Amino acid sequence: MTPGLIGILGVLLLFAMLSGGVPIAVSLILVGLGGLAVLISPEAAVIKAAVIGFDIAGKYELGVLPLFLLMAHVCFAAGASRDFFDAAAKFVGHKRGGLALASIAACGGFGAISGSSLATVATIGLVAYPEMRKHGYSPALATGAVTAGGSIGSLVPPSAALIVFGILTEQSIGKLFTAAIIPATTQGLFYMAVIAILCAFKPSLGPGLPRAPWRERFASLVRLWDVTLLISVVIGGIAVGWFSPTEAASVGGVGALLLCARRKQLSVPMLRKALTSTLRTTGMIYAIVIGAITFSAFIAATGVAASLADAVAGAHADKLTVTLAIVGVVLALGMFLDGLALMTLTVPIFLPIVTHVGIDPIFFGILLVRAMEIGFVHPPVGMNVYVMHSIAKDVPLMTIFKGVVPFLISDLLHVALLVAVPGMALFLPKLLGA
Repeated sequence: MTPGLIGILGVLLLFAMLSGGVPIAVSLILVGLGGLAVLISPEAAVIKAAVIGFDIAGKYELGVLPLFLLMAHVCFAAGASRDFFDAAAKFVGHKRGGLALASIAACGGFGAISGSSLATVATIGLVAYPEMRKHGYSPALATGAVTAGGSIGSLVPPSAALIVFGILTEQSIGKLFTAAIIPATTQGLFYMAVIAILCAFKPSLGPGLPRAPWRERFASLVRLWDVTLLISVVIGGIAVGWFSPTEAASVGGVGALLLCARRKQLSVPMLRKALTSTLRTTGMIYAIVIGAITFSAFIAATGVAASLADAVAGAHADKLTVTLAIVGVVLALGMFLDGLALMTLTVPIFLPIVTHVGIDPIFFGILLVRAMEIGFVHPPVGMNVYVMHSIAKDVPLMTIFKGVVPFLISDLLHVALLVAVPGMALFLPKLLGA
């Protein structure tokens, strides 16, 4: 059996294991380790996996992940999620679909703390969904807005997905964070446009609330000043070069603790819960990264990725063709795999092809995460949909899927715009020299 055939069988086996519900880290490590054992020898495969694990555990750059997670958990304990929604609702709640618009804004704001799509849906959903239902919003619009809006959390810095991509591909996490700012902002604006259009044609979907006095609007902003300052310092500091991402994460963690103390929410039980949640999530992601790099070593040893790159070169495919093909594959796989599984499966295969045809790896990372986000909301997996359903138990699952359809259409248009205008992702890194 040739190494190429072994590589193809390994990819198919990994896909089958992931589709069958085997944990991502376990699937990656078993296939990678088993494949290396077949290609070289069992002893060499174990040594290779051990070296990879030791190298990952000692990576300074990977320290950014637990620190940002700690910042997110502490800010959540301080009530930041409700503050974001309340402030947005005060300013736009009187418009048609105003609370849905506020949900999108709150998802963007909280995503800048959590860096996670699922966490954003769960957190903002608990705050925004009851308010929208109380004021007569359509169940489809109320759940659809939060479900789709939560996906912004995967792209807006400090995105956990971009951190993992940066480690897997050895790209600058600071550049990836800076490159994500414009795509994440325009994604939120596209969602808001969907809500405005739907409510313009059918106002009963999202009736407006009484207009909040300016005094209440300014008061809601005052409650947000500390969180806004923290986000601005952390993300802005990375963008302009004040800190490395790891240093910024350290500043964010300390700043979150000070914020929590200022709001009189700092306590031993809160710290214990935040640290436990941080360690649990960090351990899971570390295991996935170790498995992904082991799998990448296996794929590299088979020569499959190099062969695909040579085939692309032989076919004289241009950047646009390759980009569209990658987006198509990611969207198709997104129907069956969750985000991290999708990334760890595709990056080792696509990266050599991307670099071979001259696509910027930073742009590739943004496009991959943006396309990957769509998998969070479209059937049959649609993890965000199931998280939303666990919050809105009174709403049928099909109603939630129906509610996200208009947002899915805007997602496809947004991805098309990103493909047509790569400068959306590359402009800020070049401007700021990130």
